Amino acid sequence: MYRFALDELKAWAKRESRKPLVLRGARQVGKSFLVRMLADDFFDGLAEINFEQTPDIADLFKSKQPARIVPLLESRLNVSISPGKTLLFLDEIQAVPEVFATLRYFYEQMPQLHVIAAGSLLEFVLESHEFSMPVGRTEYLHLGPMSFEEFMLAMGQTKLLEYVQNYSLSQTLPASIHDELIHYVKDFCVVGGMPQTITTFSKTKSYLEAERINGSILSTYRDDFSKYGQRTDSRRIEKVFSRIPMIVGQKLKYTQIDREEKSRDIKNALHLLESARIVSRVLHTGANGLPLGAEASDKHFKTIFLDVGLICRACGLTMADIQNTDDIMLVNSGAICEQFVGQHLLYAGRSFEDPKVFCWMRHGTSANAEVDYLITHGTTIIPVEVKAGKGGTLKSVHVFINEKKCNFALRFYAGLPAVANLETCVAGTKPHHFRLLSLPFYLINQTKRLCREAMI
Repeated sequence: MYRFALDELKAWAKRESRKPLVLRGARQVGKSFLVRMLADDFFDGLAEINFEQTPDIADLFKSKQPARIVPLLESRLNVSISPGKTLLFLDEIQAVPEVFATLRYFYEQMPQLHVIAAGSLLEFVLESHEFSMPVGRTEYLHLGPMSFEEFMLAMGQTKLLEYVQNYSLSQTLPASIHDELIHYVKDFCVVGGMPQTITTFSKTKSYLEAERINGSILSTYRDDFSKYGQRTDSRRIEKVFSRIPMIVGQKLKYTQIDREEKSRDIKNALHLLESARIVSRVLHTGANGLPLGAEASDKHFKTIFLDVGLICRACGLTMADIQNTDDIMLVNSGAICEQFVGQHLLYAGRSFEDPKVFCWMRHGTSANAEVDYLITHGTTIIPVEVKAGKGGTLKSVHVFINEKKCNFALRFYAGLPAVANLETCVAGTKPHHFRLLSLPFYLINQTKRLCREAMI
């Protein structure tokens, strides 16, 4: 399999000004696999340490002097570690937080050695550290599940993917190609973007096997709850973990999780799942200017899960539920498609920035408008709607555009690509002209490019 993030890792490896790189992301999104791909393609050798399996190796880092640490590692690992030729990979570094602090010394004293660290629950270490953080001496790369286009590559559909990546809005997209791509979107919704699941599905073409592996991944996450420390009751985390897949796309109220629990306790459990990168909040923002986060509200938000395939497994949805449905948006009340779009938009930004995605909710006595997502293109704020089937109204988009006086909107749906010049239709207000770009789900990875084309 190929991950597009490999190109970013190679660019990091070539930079003379690089710092030790920290891969951040949920368990089993492929961090270790990606590092090994880099080592195979770019280096003569790989020196890999898994601190969960061999925590005693942390003793070799006590001197905080790379010139002394490296020879000790060579002896213990029985490998040669040559700066510029060998990649030093410190995996599951969250198991030994004191080693994380030594990354600064590799940057200061041995910058020519390529060092990458990764950890499944690394966010807990970064949040509650009791050591001197290597601030300014490390850089980050945030990794999420595999994207739809990476899934297409894994399925061997290189020509179909090439067509998607070179598609222009000026072209007429044949119905047969559209139908084939929608078929793969449905496959992705069930299989999801977890590398292990995609690897198995690409070999077996068995939905049952994909569902089995996704179930195993969910069980692995549950097993991790005991590692979250004394911060909250693991049973409470389980409640939130089990409930979130059922309410994706809905404005979250803590009573939706458990009416008997205190909101503060549910909020704490949700935060821990966020720290593990299993759940992400989609925060409401006033959207009156940039950055979008400047007006984000912690009180008003939706949630999305890590991966659409995991949601289907958690909700008990099978390929029969999705593949036999003409309107994919009807599956689970549209939550599956909203998750599909949300997880792609979440990781569509620059990889070194903390992934975030926003929405817009109209508050007040007539709070009946909600835009699913907001993205930016330059200084332009773009409302994004995920709509049913090949049609559907855009009432919330009309309200948003009418209030914010923006000139461009984006819709993801199951229809063909289209650009239309429209005007808002909001009772009691003057119409405002705007351009609507409608994209089928399979063009999600081409969003920026096609928005740029439609804005011309």
